[in-house]
Amino acid sequence: MDFSLTEEQEMMCKSARDFLAEMYPSPKKLVREMEKDEKGYSPEVWDRMAELGWMGMVVPEEYGGMGGSYFNLALLLEEMGRACLPGPFFSTIVLGGLTILEAGSEEQKKELLPEVAKGRMLLTLALYESDAQLSADSVKAEAVSSNNGWLLKGAKLFVPDAHIAKYIICPARTPQGISLFLLDAKSPGVGCILLKTLAGDKQCEVIFDNVKFPQHNLLGELGHGWDYIERILPKVTIAKCAEMVGGAQQVLEMAVSYAKGRVQFEHPIGSFQAIQHHCANMAIDVDSLRLITYQVAWMLSEGLPCAREVSIAKAWVGEAYHRVSMLAAEIHASIGLTMDHDFPLYYRRAKAAELVFGDGDFHREIVARMAGL
Repeated sequence: MDFSLTEEQEMMCKSARDFLAEMYPSPKKLVREMEKDEKGYSPEVWDRMAELGWMGMVVPEEYGGMGGSYFNLALLLEEMGRACLPGPFFSTIVLGGLTILEAGSEEQKKELLPEVAKGRMLLTLALYESDAQLSADSVKAEAVSSNNGWLLKGAKLFVPDAHIAKYIICPARTPQGISLFLLDAKSPGVGCILLKTLAGDKQCEVIFDNVKFPQHNLLGELGHGWDYIERILPKVTIAKCAEMVGGAQQVLEMAVSYAKGRVQFEHPIGSFQAIQHHCANMAIDVDSLRLITYQVAWMLSEGLPCAREVSIAKAWVGEAYHRVSMLAAEIHASIGLTMDHDFPLYYRRAKAAELVFGDGDFHREIVARMAGL
């Protein structure tokens, strides 16, 4: 099986890498500034990304997008992970856009997706509640029919970029089962609290206090909301893996560069066997996590069944990125712990990404069940 990139894909990756290096050069002062900024992203950079067509990468042409493949989106996310890109791209395009493509009606797609593709609308998906589990049983928020509309009550945790989103896609319990709803984030009764996070990204606790919204804001069939979530979760999970591929590659390159330049005992530390083996182990992990991510991204692009492969990939990639970061920390030693160095940006994101959308143990249980255990 050949996962080598086409000439067009190579050009896309190089163009994205050059653009992001221009916008977020090392040392990544702007990334640190965005961690402190309430919005968490630069609207100017966002507009330029929209001009490049990135927001419409997987939006079909009939809805104003480029109609690109999921695999190409994964390649773009790899470059974003390499650059530590801050902002709502993942929440809007991956979490929000893919959900609307999966569950939205034709009318909803025509209304929402062109705005997403132009970069004019920010979206997010509220998956987690108090137990932080990815399961239908964890959904406790409730929506009841009221006067030709709905009333929603409950709370969601770790909702990315909810404070700047136009709409929040929210799974909630109805008498018919779990349903998906599209909520205006500024509706009366919606409360949003920014949380302090390890990765420095913008995640929120969102409280719904009898929020009223129209009947037509139902996404998909009533009572089938979790079915849609289960269909998009593989793509969301591998999208996060693609980000980790880019981050791990950058950490490896940073460690090798430092090992070449750092001199101890009148020799570069890269000449010592222990450091060489650290770098070799990092390279082995980076190549393996890229290979498995590309394989599953290709399967998802082709519409092939790959639930087992998704869980294998997330379990391996999350832990491998963390291992790469730990070895890089040993190579950098104390300099890698200073806030002015780029390395902590990646280390913190590696740990957070390892946990989101299921950690290694969560996905091992899935693999074990599929093996008949």
